[in-house]
Amino acid sequence: MTDTRPPSARERAGEPALAPRVQGTVRIVGAGLLGASIGHALTARGVDVVLDDTSPSQLRLAVDYGAGRHAADADDPSLVVVAVPPDVTADVIARELARFPRAVVTDVASVKLEPLRALRERGVDLTHYIGSHPLAGRERGGAISARADIFVGRPWVVCRDEETPSADLALVEALALELGATPIEMTPEDHDRGVALVSHVPQLVASLLAGRFVDAPDGSLRLAGQGVRDTTRIAASAPELWVQILGANAEPVVDVLDLLAADLTAVADALRAPDAPGSRRAVADTIRRGNDGVERLPGKHGQNRRFEQVVVMVDDTPGQLGRLFGELGDLDVNVEDLRLEHSPGAQFGLAEISVVPSAVRRAIDGLESRGWKIASTTND
Repeated sequence: MTDTRPPSARERAGEPALAPRVQGTVRIVGAGLLGASIGHALTARGVDVVLDDTSPSQLRLAVDYGAGRHAADADDPSLVVVAVPPDVTADVIARELARFPRAVVTDVASVKLEPLRALRERGVDLTHYIGSHPLAGRERGGAISARADIFVGRPWVVCRDEETPSADLALVEALALELGATPIEMTPEDHDRGVALVSHVPQLVASLLAGRFVDAPDGSLRLAGQGVRDTTRIAASAPELWVQILGANAEPVVDVLDLLAADLTAVADALRAPDAPGSRRAVADTIRRGNDGVERLPGKHGQNRRFEQVVVMVDDTPGQLGRLFGELGDLDVNVEDLRLEHSPGAQFGLAEISVVPSAVRRAIDGLESRGWKIASTTND
C-alpha cells in the first residue's frame, strides 16, 4: 500500500518520524464529525484506520476525504472507536464487543452514564469497554466538516473502573495523546454533571437567547456586536443531535436549569424596582459573581494564567492581519489568543489580541510607533 499521508514537521526537517502511540488497526464506527476527525488525525500518523457507517454516502465521503479506508473481512482491530449518535451508542458498543472480542472498545458520546447503564442491564461483558469523551467539536457536523486538529489541547475524559485492564486503559489514553488531547480520568456520574454545567446548559441558554432574535426588529439586530455573536455562536448546532444529548443527560441538566432559573428570577425582580433598597446591590452581585466564575475557567493550555487584551484597528484590506502578527513578532510579543470583530458599514475591523500583562505596554508603544491605532485595552 502506498503511503499517501502528509509528511510531519519532523520528516520535513529531515528527522525520522516518531512511531505512533496507537499500534495496529483502529476501527471507527460512525464517519461523522468526530469519527472522521479521529480518522484524519490517525491516518496522518500512519495508523491503519477502518471506517464504517450506516450511511453509505457519509462513509464514501469520509473515505474520499482521506479519513480512512473501507472495512475488509480480514480486519482485526486492536481498538474500536464508536462515534455514533447517543440513542444508538449502547447498541453499537454491544455489537462491536461481540464482533471483536480481542479489541478494546471505546466511544466518544457526550453522555457516559446512560449507555453504561443500558449495557449493564443487558448483561454485556464490559471488561474491554472504556467510555470516553473528547471535549471538542464544531457547530457543523458530518464528514465534510471533519478536521484532524480539533482535539489539540482539548480535554479527553476517560471513564475507567476497577475492572479495567491497565493495557486497555493505556490504549485509550494513547489515542487521546496521539490526537493532541489531554486525558482526564472521571467517573461517568462526575462527567455527566460536568458537561451539564459547561456544555449542555450553555447550549440551551445560547439557543433560547438566539430564539429571541426570530421576531426582533431588523433595526435591533443591526446593532449586534461581537459579544452577542460570541454568546450565541453555538446556537447554530444541530437540533436532532441535541435532542438526544439532552434527553440522555436530563437530570443533571434540569438541576442546573433550576438554579439558573432562580438566579434569573432574582435579578429580574431587582430590575422591576431598580431604585428599591438592595436592587442595585443584587444586580452588582450578579455581575461580580459572573466575574468570579469566569476567573475560574482554565486559560490557554488549561492554565489558570490570565491575559490582558489590546484592541487594534485593522484596515479591511489584504495582508493587514498578517502584517500585525509580523510586527508583534518583531516586538517579541506572543499572541495568546485572538478575536476579530468587523465594524458594520466601516472598512476596518477590530482585532482583540490577548497578551501577558508584562507585554501590554511593549505592544501598545511598539504598534503605535508603527502607525497602528489602538482602540482600547483591558485597563481602559
